[in-house]
Amino acid sequence: MTRRVIVESPYGAPTPERIALHVRYARAALADCLRRGEAPYASHLLYTQPGVLRDEVPEEREAGILAGFAWREAADATVLYVDLGISRGMEWGIRDAERIGHPLERRTIPGWAQKATDAAE
Repeated sequence: MTRRVIVESPYGAPTPERIALHVRYARAALADCLRRGEAPYASHLLYTQPGVLRDEVPEEREAGILAGFAWREAADATVLYVDLGISRGMEWGIRDAERIGHPLERRTIPGWAQKATDAAE
């Protein structure tokens, strides 16, 4: 059976350019999971699509985060992609995983730490 994983990576940011970087990174994280033979789920990419939820509206952001949490028990592990740091939303996800004793794994993607440094400059 394919291993099911919840992907945690940053999403929200103060600029549209940084959000776009986070979206590219989350997509790279999904691709990394698929290369590992996993079935990844990234609620922050699904629920932030136009017409679904607005991440900049606190109530909608929280609704999306909680909806993502509901899937955790169906997954085999939560994987944290950390090249761009750990966001507040990721911290919520970590606490939720720890609360239910869900396995957590930290991962990096080659080349992304440098992209994060370049974007910060």
